[in-house]
Amino acid sequence: MTHARDNFLAWLRAAHAMEEQAIVTLFAQSKRIESYPDLRARIVRHLHETEKHAQALKALLDQFSGTGSALALKDMAAKLAAKAQGVGGMLTSDEVVKGAMASYAFEHMEIASYRVLIAAADELDEMEAKTVFERILDEEIAMADWLEANLDAITRVFLMRDERDLMAKR
Repeated sequence: MTHARDNFLAWLRAAHAMEEQAIVTLFAQSKRIESYPDLRARIVRHLHETEKHAQALKALLDQFSGTGSALALKDMAAKLAAKAQGVGGMLTSDEVVKGAMASYAFEHMEIASYRVLIAAADELDEMEAKTVFERILDEEIAMADWLEANLDAITRVFLMRDERDLMAKR
């Protein structure tokens, strides 16, 4: 089971870095969105959930392997990637639509990651970790579902605001 545990820990570290990246991205989005109050509120709610996800994953990492420079380096790389993405979004005229699309895709990557972690935790009989992953998975699915249900409305509001020369991009 050494290889299985090594893979599990690598996937757990990657999930933690992914959540750290999500925190930076969600924080930036929450500060920039002005004309879409429902979207902003949902992003803020998910930001708080994501901060708890990162804390829970960090606790599991500490429990299983301790933290080290590899984790700090992955987290730093993820945060830099998220900041670069945020700067790129500022330059687009349809920032809110592109941000919603990117968030929808990112949520599905998170969903896939947690499904992998659940299977690995189950295989390794790590039931406490499995429970944590299942809770996080439920929240990621809820966010993806919200985005799916609201992409149409976000797009239509953007188009309406853009046609009327109102602040549409964010």
